[in-house]
Amino acid sequence: MTNSRYLLTLASLLIFISFGRAAICTAQSTEVPLPAIPAVPDKVTRFPASQVNEFFAKSGTLVPDTRGGHYSIMTIRRDKAGPAEWHHTYTDVIYVLKGTATFVTGGHIIDGKTTAPDEIRGTKIEGGQSQTLAEGDIIIVPNDTPHQFVEVSQPFLYLTLKVR
Repeated sequence: MTNSRYLLTLASLLIFISFGRAAICTAQSTEVPLPAIPAVPDKVTRFPASQVNEFFAKSGTLVPDTRGGHYSIMTIRRDKAGPAEWHHTYTDVIYVLKGTATFVTGGHIIDGKTTAPDEIRGTKIEGGQSQTLAEGDIIIVPNDTPHQFVEVSQPFLYLTLKVR
């Protein structure tokens, strides 16, 4: 799949999470057509694959949290383990594009320090659960959940949607 298709998949997840509603249809249900909604050109954003690839080459925030304060999108390239993290405000939706990693969630952060409002970083997690993430995996880390990448292949590329 192309990076553009990955972004489309993640955008769909973002919409689902942001609105928190889903229509569940069963064989007995009757579908009600929704009215067509025209696109608003100045509110639709497209990132060509070349631009997305540039962001993955160095990591960066593709979409900052300036669009109403509900989400941001980050491209992340890891070549080594990262710090333990905790976010009070954001849920992280992580989609792995390339590589594998051991990801720890839960437990408590050792040597935690506040690095920004509602954000704590530390050296490691004790008492968490480890799992292996690989290309194509999606993991949702609810707010207030410690998490950390402790082992990564080189390079390990993933997209994170930070949703309020």
